[in-house]
Amino acid sequence: MASQIAKVLLSLDAEAVGSLKEGVNFKKSTEDGKCYIIFKSNNDFKACKNQCKHQGGLFIKDIEDLDGMTVKCTKHNWKLNVSTMKYVNPPDSFLQDELEVSMLDDGGLQLVELSPVDPWMADPREPLELQKGEVKVTYFTHACIELQLGKRRFMFDPWLKGPAFARGWWLLHEPPADALDRLCGADLIYISHMHSDHLSYPTLKVLAERRPDIPIYVGDTSRPVFWYIKESQVKLTNIKVLPFGVWQNIDDHLRFMILMDGVHPEMDTCIIVDYKGHMILNTVDCTRPNGGRLPQNVDVMMSDFAGGASGFPMTFYGGKYSDSWKAEFIKNERKKLLNYKATLVKSLQPRIYCPFAGYFVEAHPSDRYIKDTNFKNSAEDLNALINKLAPAIKTWTPQPGAVLDLGLALRDPTNREAITNPPASAKIYKDSWEFDLYVNELKSAIKSDIFKHQNWIQFYYTWAGFQNYNLVVRVIETDDKFECITDGYDYLVDFLDLSFPTKRPNREHSYLEIKNRIGVMRYVVLHGCLWDDLYIGFQNRISRDPDIYHHNVLDRYDTNHCSAKKIWPDF
Repeated sequence: MASQIAKVLLSLDAEAVGSLKEGVNFKKSTEDGKCYIIFKSNNDFKACKNQCKHQGGLFIKDIEDLDGMTVKCTKHNWKLNVSTMKYVNPPDSFLQDELEVSMLDDGGLQLVELSPVDPWMADPREPLELQKGEVKVTYFTHACIELQLGKRRFMFDPWLKGPAFARGWWLLHEPPADALDRLCGADLIYISHMHSDHLSYPTLKVLAERRPDIPIYVGDTSRPVFWYIKESQVKLTNIKVLPFGVWQNIDDHLRFMILMDGVHPEMDTCIIVDYKGHMILNTVDCTRPNGGRLPQNVDVMMSDFAGGASGFPMTFYGGKYSDSWKAEFIKNERKKLLNYKATLVKSLQPRIYCPFAGYFVEAHPSDRYIKDTNFKNSAEDLNALINKLAPAIKTWTPQPGAVLDLGLALRDPTNREAITNPPASAKIYKDSWEFDLYVNELKSAIKSDIFKHQNWIQFYYTWAGFQNYNLVVRVIETDDKFECITDGYDYLVDFLDLSFPTKRPNREHSYLEIKNRIGVMRYVVLHGCLWDDLYIGFQNRISRDPDIYHHNVLDRYDTNHCSAKKIWPDF
């Protein structure tokens, strides 16, 4: 079976993107003459093939549509609302398959299709009856799940020790006391992507010391999951990079495949596990897993649910970013996420649904403001909404160490023996973290000899190589309260020509002011780490004029995967 690929169907340059009008746009590929529909709304885009799902007719503008959102098929007058990708005539008939819209750094865009769209349909298996205790799902903490599948144990995304995103995220739940032992005794491990709440080097260090040859499976993303493995000095010797959409046969009964995310195919992945014809779908953090095409009626589905996994808008200041604006924005965004997840689960109709990968807390005392303002959805609220929309779906809100017996649950969803909760004496929530150990490691970078010489600034940004972009950034090193410090650097970077002026240039330009905690910033620079540690980890404060998201800047400093030795060869 061929691996799944992402195919570019249509490319538009920045000028062509700028000419797209609000509402429906018809575009034809100059390469193969095929037609596409692009719907624009406030610089957000949706797209699909210009082909009716009924009998393949072409769509044209619907002259009866006063809102500019629907198109009409020339064959049988079927109508499609392109803003929702739902057919409105006849109603409740089909959902149009969307293409992924990939925005390019130069302002252009590409329409991308994942192919094949349903790779799990290759070699289908009839489900066999499961015995009691044959398949168990054990929740550990955050996104870490253990699957017992017959005689094999499969572990997902083990974050069991230390913080994630520098010092910004800490585990909310206390993992079971034997969690590390069970990790080291697993038969295989899947790690979904490079973010440190899934790829935890403090956890993997323990694994490498005790069992370095354990098979670890990752997807073949363009941003390699283990890009930092050499610099980390974590010596794992059996990392397997797999193509997308291909069944990996472990034994006669167990197989799995890794799928890419439609919105972030360069980084995010999800997984389908098949044991004796019973499927477990884990979409992890994917925004549109597999471009929105997912198997229906799986036995277990797991996904993230919480929100709050971004520096926006909590770390922003100035302009509209008052506490009241942030609170209203967060409330609306969390509500939209809750409704989206519940609607997705309803549409897929899994037998059992489990929300996970959202159990983190901004526990360090210096991040109390973030903890108090970064409201997150609760698993209980999402499950309650699913129970209302789709009462036939069994929902499970897991606690650390809780076990779902799949065989029992499938035979009788009301069977109380299907779920074993931890004993009443078990510790559910963490109340202490090794702050000093990990924060001191970050702060050790402050006194590195590199930062005694101001020309480290030019060296670092030249290494990253991002330029020809009309943006000026002021970077200010601060203390933990984001106050300026006398021995910290305060400098400008002009990304138009990659120069370092002493004052802002006279031309019109976008401007960012970024205050970074000195220890985290210098650690990131010294070791060539991702800027996600600063941004997603809430370790900076950002002001921008105009209020525009410069995604290509962050992308650049999250894709230049070089080790510290390559940054500082002879400094």
